[in-house]
Amino acid sequence: MEMTSRIEMDEDNDNRGSMWDLDQKLDQPMDEEAGRLRNMYKEKKSSALLLLRLAFQSLGVVYGDLGTSPLYVFYNTFPGKIEDPEDVVGALSLIIYSLTLIPLLKYVFVVCKANDNGQGGTFALYSLLCRHAKIKTIPNQHRTDEELTTYSRSTFHEQSFAAKTKRWLERHVSRKNALLILVLVGTCMVIGDGILTPAISVLSAAGGIKVDHPGMSNGVVVVVAVVILVGLFSLQHYGTDKVSWLFAPIVLVWFLVIGGIGIYNIWKYDSSVLKAFSPVYIYRYFRRGGKDGWTSLGGIMLSITGTEALFADLSHFPVAAVQLAFTVVVFPCLLLAYSGQAAYLMSNRDHVVDAFYRSIPDSIYWPVFIIATAAAIVASQATITATFSIIKQALALGCFPRVKVVHTSKKFLGQIYVPDINWILMILCIAVTAGFKNQNQIGNAYERVALNCIIIYITAGTAVVIVMLVTTLLMTLIMILVWRCHWILVLLFTGLSLVVECTYFSAVLFKVDQGGWVPLVIAAAFLLIMYVWHYGTLKRYEFEMHSKVSMAWILGLGPSLGLVRVPGIGLVYTELASGVPHIFSHFITNLPAIHSVVVFVCVKYLPVYTVPEEERFLVKRIGPKNFHMFRCVARYGYKDLHKKDDEFEKKLFDSLFLFVRLESMMEGCSDSDEYSLYGQQTERSREGLLNNNGNGNTITSYADTTISSVDSIVPVKSPMQGSMTVRSSEHVSSQTETDELEFLNSCRDAGVVHILGNTVVRARRESRFYKKIAIDYVYAFLRKICREHSVIFNVPHESLLNVGQVFYV
Repeated sequence: MEMTSRIEMDEDNDNRGSMWDLDQKLDQPMDEEAGRLRNMYKEKKSSALLLLRLAFQSLGVVYGDLGTSPLYVFYNTFPGKIEDPEDVVGALSLIIYSLTLIPLLKYVFVVCKANDNGQGGTFALYSLLCRHAKIKTIPNQHRTDEELTTYSRSTFHEQSFAAKTKRWLERHVSRKNALLILVLVGTCMVIGDGILTPAISVLSAAGGIKVDHPGMSNGVVVVVAVVILVGLFSLQHYGTDKVSWLFAPIVLVWFLVIGGIGIYNIWKYDSSVLKAFSPVYIYRYFRRGGKDGWTSLGGIMLSITGTEALFADLSHFPVAAVQLAFTVVVFPCLLLAYSGQAAYLMSNRDHVVDAFYRSIPDSIYWPVFIIATAAAIVASQATITATFSIIKQALALGCFPRVKVVHTSKKFLGQIYVPDINWILMILCIAVTAGFKNQNQIGNAYERVALNCIIIYITAGTAVVIVMLVTTLLMTLIMILVWRCHWILVLLFTGLSLVVECTYFSAVLFKVDQGGWVPLVIAAAFLLIMYVWHYGTLKRYEFEMHSKVSMAWILGLGPSLGLVRVPGIGLVYTELASGVPHIFSHFITNLPAIHSVVVFVCVKYLPVYTVPEEERFLVKRIGPKNFHMFRCVARYGYKDLHKKDDEFEKKLFDSLFLFVRLESMMEGCSDSDEYSLYGQQTERSREGLLNNNGNGNTITSYADTTISSVDSIVPVKSPMQGSMTVRSSEHVSSQTETDELEFLNSCRDAGVVHILGNTVVRARRESRFYKKIAIDYVYAFLRKICREHSVIFNVPHESLLNVGQVFYV
């Protein structure tokens, strides 16, 4: 009896093993298809003239926020009267070394080099880490992804520090989640800064009116600021290229003017302020100032606000252009501007409230005032475009609800516009501007407006310093895993960055009760939205993986799948790159018919900045030929845009037809002939087949040369017999190819139906209350208001078929 049961168990294990082997043989991952995609893609090099043009344009988009800091830094550093002229020199020394250590050395020369092929921001750093370690929380990575040209990664020695760090990160899911939350925190702080900075800059510009009209009420200033904000956000749909051409001349003139005024003030008032380039005065400043000197760092830190947007805006301009603009124009002009203001304050300590405007020579006051007002309005552009970039990256990596993304430039794919986010930012900016107006009666009219701005400046400083800390932590991992730097360099960079940024962070904490809580609340709201969306997306993917259908079950249904096969092609969208999705079994068990050709379409976003079009599509046959079932994996990077459906559908079918041609051409060849055929003829065949399809720009993939497990290899007995065998094989293959192509064309002419799953996620009854709130209310609400897959893919309603299903997490 025991022996019988043991035998039955062994038979069951053997059956399970054979079924598993059958699944693996009939629906293998597309290793060989991916391996054969060798494209000639290369990033285009920018010419010197183009680089200068882009550097000029970057001034209007990237550096407006950083460049307008001289308007308010000294007043935020010394809210009251300056007691000792040496304090001015100490503050100037702090500003000089803050600009040198953070924007120049850390960001321009180190962090910008960690860009993901020109893409910047916290998610770009995260995508780099995801390629070098298996830390992505949605487990849809596959080794075929590593065959991409843009999927650059390095290998580690098993005993190296990088390998040990990699294994430490991969060992526990909690560490992966912690890293994701860290990235989301940095992202949400940039979004918060994108809300606060426009309010800051525009309110500052509108407040300048009160210099000439001190009797004007705060309400009028707020109304003017709101009108300017509406106009600013209304310009965004024209795109980065046009907006930068409009704003760049203003910012360039602004930098040249403040640099020139700085030189004039140093020469006229006190050239001794240049001794601030000695760090000794920083030590004296803290020794003399005590706690007040420490808390004044909140004002000093405002001299580097906008630096975080510099990195996030890299997707809009090449790295070299951003570096060129900063080192040649921005950095020297800012040093001159701050030194000039310090020289003026050495002789006029009572004018700290409006030091910038007071330091302007009388003969050019009004022209400079107009330029300053325009520059202050333009300053918010850096954080707006940075917000668009990181939202697009978060969207592609499954961390943000689906929104419409518009590419505004044919030359530079990184230049985008997100309409939904644009109007949300505008509404929140208006709310912040109106909510922070100060009703206290202060004697000086300009000071009254300045205090309005200061409260918002403090809130922005909190967001900026947190983003910098997150960037430092991510850069530490980048230096270890990607660059494989020596531990001394890693320790030096991390230690120096943390010392400076933690010092600023401790100073900002003193200001939280004065308004620093605002970015924390805004960031917490966005963090909740992004994490809940990511959690729901992860659970949906896990449900798809666990409930996918066995190929053995599909084969058991027969070529008709147990249903009536009606003319047409059914495109079944799924998140799975292998296996038959549960939505398909749900569909065929509830409807009496299925299309003659079924294509499982997986639109997959990878942690890369772009997937070259030549490598975008992978096509493979599923099951025997008479089943007419295929799989197509369309791979995108976070910079790519899913094109309109007519283009996508056409390219998909071109890839499918080319697959059938190459499959037929490969059949009947021996192993040696097979590789010879690929090595010598594939490129020529590809070009010829593309021309036959009538589209020279088709996105394609290669066929699997081991498609059929029943291919027979005929031994070659003589040259004549071998020649006859090849001709016979070619004739049969050609006839088969023609028949299947005609069948596919007739099915396409009969109609194409897009079958999308409409999965409803619900929390289980026994789930904790916070999980029920997150899934049943927050995630459900986000799914309801975000754009549907059919809208993202631009599927016409008459060709759309939604298949609904509910699952519990």
